[in-house]
Amino acid sequence: MITNRYLALDPKAYGLPDAEELRTLLAAYSPEFSPGAPDKERIPGRGKASYGERPPGGERVLGGEQATDGERIPYGERVPGGERATDGAYAPRVVPLSARTPAGAPENPYPVPAADLFAPSARVGNVPVEKIRADFPILEEKVSGHRLVWLDNAATTQKPRRVIERLEHYYRHENSNVHRGAHTLAERSTEAYEGAREKIARFIGAPDSDNIVFVRGTTEGINLVAQAYVKQFLRPGDEIILTVLEHHANIVPWQLLAEESGAVLRVAPVDDDGQIILSAYADLFNSRTRFVSASHVSNALGTVAPVEEMIALAHSHGTRICIDGAQSVSHMPVDMRAMDADFFVFSGHKIYGPTGIGVVYGKADVLEAARPYQGGGNMIADVTFAETVYREAPAKFEAGTGSIADAVGLGEAVDYVSSIGMQHIAAYEQELLAYGTKALSAVPGLTLIGTAARKASVLSFVSAGHSLEEVGKRLSAAGIAVRAGHHCAQPALRRFGLEGTVRPSLAFYNTREEIDLLADVLSKIAGGKARP
Repeated sequence: MITNRYLALDPKAYGLPDAEELRTLLAAYSPEFSPGAPDKERIPGRGKASYGERPPGGERVLGGEQATDGERIPYGERVPGGERATDGAYAPRVVPLSARTPAGAPENPYPVPAADLFAPSARVGNVPVEKIRADFPILEEKVSGHRLVWLDNAATTQKPRRVIERLEHYYRHENSNVHRGAHTLAERSTEAYEGAREKIARFIGAPDSDNIVFVRGTTEGINLVAQAYVKQFLRPGDEIILTVLEHHANIVPWQLLAEESGAVLRVAPVDDDGQIILSAYADLFNSRTRFVSASHVSNALGTVAPVEEMIALAHSHGTRICIDGAQSVSHMPVDMRAMDADFFVFSGHKIYGPTGIGVVYGKADVLEAARPYQGGGNMIADVTFAETVYREAPAKFEAGTGSIADAVGLGEAVDYVSSIGMQHIAAYEQELLAYGTKALSAVPGLTLIGTAARKASVLSFVSAGHSLEEVGKRLSAAGIAVRAGHHCAQPALRRFGLEGTVRPSLAFYNTREEIDLLADVLSKIAGGKARP
């Protein structure tokens, strides 16, 4: 375990073997996680060593200094030929002397005069944050006269250019229905579609691509698990365990199933920090328990649930379990072999992919035992008017034409985050979360909701004397996008006596400077002084 003033971090939650591995990653982003460690020294460029390369002295050339023979220009400014200075380079602040920026910098587009939206030396693994930001075209968008600050990532994430271009390529060159087509485009489309399934299996550590079922998103995935697998085993009086932290999508399908079958829902409580009380969860199991469904990360509070322990407890009682990974899969490494969940579901649009596509992972035996969820084409081996013979999983759960292009786009999205490294994304976002917790805690009248030791991404709060709608609108007027409301998690918020919160939520393209801007605007809303 690694601790600082704001967070206690468990290396297992981020797919790392021990605290030293996690400390090594975190120390690259924040000296706060490496007490006593001196800040890395900046050194001037030597000769023509590129950004990130090692010059003769063996020291790494760091951000903020000239690393080549070029002239450094501010991020986002255009050189005379009309090209943006960041175009495609890992050393985006350096351009040749022949392409110096004309005199006269553009007017600062941000509310705080000295603010920029990234620190030149900030990196996610080996990739500068400014390079990552340049991969997301929408981050250049202007809102209310300001460049967009996207802090609504728990609702949906923005899409990198390569995902957008992959969708366009599919529709220009591969568009066809999959399977059974005896022509070239059908072959291309099928290869791309099934290739995406294989990519996703590797990304989440599934044993085989046959463990991956494509659905429209997490909500449909949970409904599939309920209707195709759990329903057949339920009798009146049987019990299903949930937790207080669940999204409505992991409550309503089970309520519908309970009403139909006579089963009963039992709910594991959380403490005042928003952490699941494991002893109370364990006490819910009995001879009538048939299934468990729980969120990996709370979308309202950011709590990281102890899913490994919860899964082990369920299995010790002979009970199967589904993990809702909608809010975890984009923030930390997940591995199905290590986690041992029977089902794991997530949505593509939460992990930089398209909307309308999601994934159900299921162990081979539960997918074999599950019944078809919907009927139609593609999922059948043979049909007569007397009977139908179904194909094996995953095909038997994919009736009709699926969202082929979006599955391909999701495959590209997981390739993108894999190229950066989920362990690096997790470490960088944890540093941002710690920084944001400190910054928002200093805002007058602001109370953070959900203070679990293990958190990811979310900074929910209420502001004394100000409605959620007012805060959301005033932040939007400064170009800052957050969610304000109940976040489809009313039981979780009512545990804290609330009907809603304002919810900034983080991704790896966000920066300390954006958090500073958020805190500054919130301080103005609260009537306090702006942060220096």
